[in-house]
Amino acid sequence: GHLDPGSHRKVLMKTGLILLILGHLNFITGALVHGTVLRFVVTARDATSLHYGVTNSASVIAALLTISCGVSALLLSRYLGPAALKWALLSLSACSSLGCLCCLLGLLVAIGLTLGNQGRVLLAPCSIASIALTPVSRECPFDPTRVYSSTLSLWAVSLLLEAMEIFFCIRCLLLALELLRL
Repeated sequence: GHLDPGSHRKVLMKTGLILLILGHLNFITGALVHGTVLRFVVTARDATSLHYGVTNSASVIAALLTISCGVSALLLSRYLGPAALKWALLSLSACSSLGCLCCLLGLLVAIGLTLGNQGRVLLAPCSIASIALTPVSRECPFDPTRVYSSTLSLWAVSLLLEAMEIFFCIRCLLLALELLRL
């Protein structure tokens, strides 16, 4: 497709802005999951909680990659000249797409594990409470009834964001390829 520079600029600018927003949203979602739940759960105690921790760290890294991909798309929309910028966008969008894809799969596994064990791992810090049969125990750092559903819904949001990030990163990748005439 022989697009004129003007339309390239517009597409790059839009895509860059979308990626910036998505990256930030995903970063916030990851931070929320970590801050509200995972920081109490993640120990190397068992594979599931380790998986949660790794997936969450990965989605934070992927979010940062997405943000930098968005920034380079925006820069490129301003200055279409430099080949270095095109290569930067190419490599960043490739890394970001792969990163988001890994997170997407990781999140699917995390959601599967959580549904499979009825949130047992998420509720692990609260097990003492249930044995003691005290209605509200100081041991439990969060409301056990809400943690399960809120973690799952945050993960669902994250999943959606990852999917959108992949879509727009691939779009950037294709634009970069086109600009580099590869």
